Amino acid sequence: MANKNQIKLFQNYKIRSVWKDEDEEWYFSVIDVVGVLSESKNPNNYWKVLKHRLKKEGSEMVTNCNQLKLKSTDGKFYKTDVANAEQLFRIIQTIPSPKAEPFKLWLAKVGQERLDEIADPQLAIERAISNYRKKGYSEDWITQRLKTIESRKDLTGEWNRAGVKEGIEYAILTNEVTKAWSGMTTKEYKKYKELKKENLRDNMSNAELVLNMGCKYPPLKYLNLKILKDLVRAKILLKEEEILQELLVKI
Repeated sequence: MANKNQIKLFQNYKIRSVWKDEDEEWYFSVIDVVGVLSESKNPNNYWKVLKHRLKKEGSEMVTNCNQLKLKSTDGKFYKTDVANAEQLFRIIQTIPSPKAEPFKLWLAKVGQERLDEIADPQLAIERAISNYRKKGYSEDWITQRLKTIESRKDLTGEWNRAGVKEGIEYAILTNEVTKAWSGMTTKEYKKYKELKKENLRDNMSNAELVLNMGCKYPPLKYLNLKILKDLVRAKILLKEEEILQELLVKI
């Protein structure tokens, strides 16, 4: 099954996270965690130095981190060092930080919540409702938002059956959906709404959610699976051609 990329919040800090079905555990961006604990202005360099030191000390379990594609601030996906809870506990011990103990508790809670949700999927829905209420959303908005989440699951299920891959290919088709009802790409729409890292759908009005959900089916849901895959490939080739032309102009 596909990996599930999410943003987890520790206090007000965003931690990029991936749930791997085959391993049944979370993997977290090491850079994000290091940035929170060290409060370094350059967490990439901090981790590079720390990783080198740990490697010299023979801590292979920590230094042999997996790499998974995570979304960066520019909206693109890059291979990033990730660690599971056991690896992170070891890393945390090497960083002097007052946030270390609260982070360990948070880490344990995140892992247990996911296992609980697997056993009882209704818990995930209840947690989402609770979080939206805490943020001040109306009951009508929450109901509509949950419908769009289910709609999105249905749509990505179709994409998955068509062989569409998560990441750039999902992003391409999501852009097509957004353009179909708003006339703008996802990036343009976020700029229009003056959003940066925030979730676009969490910042839509009831009317926008209805339009967005209604557009997820025609024309993309009922496309022949081969046509759907060909559409993705065509979009990727078009983007590669645009990049090539930009490079040629600069030469």
